[in-house]
Order: sequence, then C-alpha cells, then structure tokens
Amino acid sequence: MDAFKAFKACVPIACSPKLYITLVRGIPGTRRLHRRTLEALCLRKCNRTVVRQNNPSIRGMLQQVKRLIVVETEEMYKARKQKEANHKALRPPLVISHPTRPAASESA
Repeated sequence: MDAFKAFKACVPIACSPKLYITLVRGIPGTRRLHRRTLEALCLRKCNRTVVRQNNPSIRGMLQQVKRLIVVETEEMYKARKQKEANHKALRPPLVISHPTRPAASESA
C-alpha cells in the first residue's frame, strides 16, 4: 500500500470532478458525529466505495472522517481496479515434466 500512498500524494484531489470514497476502517468505536457523517456519505460497510461530486461540503465531510476513509480520483480508482483485476486474472497452468527413471535391473 506504500506505493499507492505515494501515487495518491502526487495527484491533486481538488482538480477532479468526482471523488471515489472507500471506507477502510470499521465504524464501531467511532464518535457519533463520525458515524453520522459516514451515514450521510452512504458508507455503511467496510471496503465499500461511493462516488460523490467534488464540492466544498463533501470535502469538509471527508476532512472529518479522514482517518476512516481513502479518497481517490477517477484515474486512481480505475488504475487500482485494473491492478486488482490483473492480479486475479487466470494464469496458464504450471506444467512440470519429471524425467523418467531408467528401470532397475533385478539381478541380485
């Protein structure tokens, strides 16, 4: 995830028209204000992603719960999904051919 964070740091969030918001930490144990903010963003379960317009009110909500979420631009989201799809893609089977052993003579 370190490379992803480095990539995320290079892309400015302010210039993207849409934000992809993913809940990465659990809701139990958080403040009531944070729970209500996540509910307003329609984030109810971990690892769920919602798309919101990039405006000051949404960015203020994201600032409140920034330790619970990951915010991505459209390019970042598509790149991450493509990487996950490539990782899960079917690979050709691994074929191992063992050399045959010569038959042992039975002279004893």
